[in-house]
Amino acid sequence: MSLTDLPAVNACLNGLSAILLTTGYVFIRRGNKIAHRNCMVSAFVTSTIFLICYFTYHIGMRMLYGKAHTEFRDPEWFRPIYLFILFTHLTLAVAIVPMVLVTLNRAIKGRIELHKKIARWTWPLWMYVSVTGVVIYLLLYQIFPQH
Repeated sequence: MSLTDLPAVNACLNGLSAILLTTGYVFIRRGNKIAHRNCMVSAFVTSTIFLICYFTYHIGMRMLYGKAHTEFRDPEWFRPIYLFILFTHLTLAVAIVPMVLVTLNRAIKGRIELHKKIARWTWPLWMYVSVTGVVIYLLLYQIFPQH
């Protein structure tokens, strides 16, 4: 595996996180707390691995090639849409990290009512970040490959 394989790996990790988040949500709605916990912890671990791979890719690309991102240029008509998705993704990705940590901490400490209060906000934002991570990969590397 090379550094250039990491965007695809990251998209897979984001997709897996979204699946685990959805499954965890379904389990808690059905009252299966143990399965919910297992899915959410797995989503946390998957997202943590994603962050490690994400930073490895961007630091490695900067060191090897002097730049750490792929710029979206073509098609020009789609660029504003792409930039909107990217901006919301990045903004919420920064916000979601402390929210996930607080949500997880409250669950671990058994502060379930406080956990539920923040989880109502954390879950949809985390899901949005996971899904848009896959969308960004697809746009940059599959649908409109940038060269």
